[in-house]
Amino acid sequence: MITKIGVLGAGQMGNGIAHVFAQFGYFVVLFDISETQLQKAVDTIRKNLERQAKKGAIPESLVDETVGRIITTKNMSDLADVDFAVEAVTENEALKLEIFRKLDGIVKNGAILASNTSSIPITKIASVTGRPDKVIGMHFMNPVPVMKLVEIIRGHATSDETFALTSRLVAKLEKEMAVSEDYPGFIVNRVLIPMINEAVFALYEGIATAEDIDKGMKLGTNQPMGPLTLADFIGLDTVLAIANVLYDGFKDPKYRPCPLLVKMVNAGYMGRKSGRGFYTY
Repeated sequence: MITKIGVLGAGQMGNGIAHVFAQFGYFVVLFDISETQLQKAVDTIRKNLERQAKKGAIPESLVDETVGRIITTKNMSDLADVDFAVEAVTENEALKLEIFRKLDGIVKNGAILASNTSSIPITKIASVTGRPDKVIGMHFMNPVPVMKLVEIIRGHATSDETFALTSRLVAKLEKEMAVSEDYPGFIVNRVLIPMINEAVFALYEGIATAEDIDKGMKLGTNQPMGPLTLADFIGLDTVLAIANVLYDGFKDPKYRPCPLLVKMVNAGYMGRKSGRGFYTY
C-alpha cells in the first residue's frame, strides 16, 4: 500500500507534484539541495491551495491539512522509507542518472522509482538502478494542480505490477492517464516540441511576427495560447533540451533545433522565468 511519497526537486514541477499528492491524503517528503527553493515551494503550494479554496474548488480546511502533510529536507536519506518516489529535477540526463543511482541505494526494497522526465528514456534511467522493474515514467503536465493529464511511460523492464500501482495512483489523484512506449519525447513532446520549433523557424525566417504567429495558431486552431507564448511558459532552455533529445534520439533532421532558439538560450533569454524570451515579462 502506498501512503508515503518522496518528491525530488522543489522547482515548478516538483512543488506541483508534492501539492497534488498531499492534497489527496499522501504524506510527502520533498527533497531539494536548496533550503531557499524548499521554502519557496511550500509558500507556492500554500498560495495555490488558498487560490483553490477561494474559488470553492477545495474546502478552506484542506489548506492547512495539505501543507501539514509535507515535510522538506536537504538530505536524500530522509526518503529511505517512502513507498513511491518521483524525481522532478532539471531535464538533464547526467543529473537524473546520478540521482537514480543514489536513490536506488537509499529507498527501501519494493519502493517504486518514477521520473517526471519529459523526454529522457526511462529504460536508460532504470539501467543505473538495481530495480529496473520498479522504474517508470510519470510525466505530469504544468501546472500540475490544474492539468488533468499524466503521461505514463513503461521502460523496457517495467513490470506489470509497477504499471498497475502507478495507474491506480493517477486515478487517486483524479487525473487521466495516457500511456506511451519508451521512445524520445513520448507522446506529448514528440508532437508539441516540433510544433514550437517550427513556430520559431517561422519567426527566424521572417514569415511573421511572434504576435501574428501566436495569434494565427491560437485563433486558427483553437489553442489556449500560441506556441511562442507556450515556449516562454515552459522555458526556452527546456524546449531546447527536449528538441536535442528528439534530434539525438531519432537522428532525423526534421527535429533539428532552430538556430534562433539556440541563440536565445545562449543569450540567457529563457522565457518567463528570466523575464525575457519571445516576449518581455
